[in-house]
Amino acid sequence: MSTEVTIYGIRNCDTMKKARAWLDGRGINYRFHDYKKDGVDRDRLGQWLRLVDWPVLLNRAGTTFRKLPDVDKSDLDADRAVDLMVTYPSMIKRPVLDVDGRITVGFSTEKYEQVFGPAPA
Repeated sequence: MSTEVTIYGIRNCDTMKKARAWLDGRGINYRFHDYKKDGVDRDRLGQWLRLVDWPVLLNRAGTTFRKLPDVDKSDLDADRAVDLMVTYPSMIKRPVLDVDGRITVGFSTEKYEQVFGPAPA
């Protein structure tokens, strides 16, 4: 059985580099989708938001979000968050890992071991 793995993010993001190094170190084949180059569409975000809540996906700690005018940051809901993430893909938390339609947002060794299992001894 083949597992389809796609990792979404921005090439030069430090967290992305760690996540990709982890996957590479485990010999896990994946497709990399670069938001800066390939963008992200409303349909894809909608699929993700059926699996995780929008506050999990929206990166409020990043520079892009912090630089927004206060009016754009207040009273957020799912629709407004999607609009922001489509317009500014760097507002999506990174990485988003899609393994056969199941997603994991963010990177930590523990999260990825939950998805792929512990490293072989």
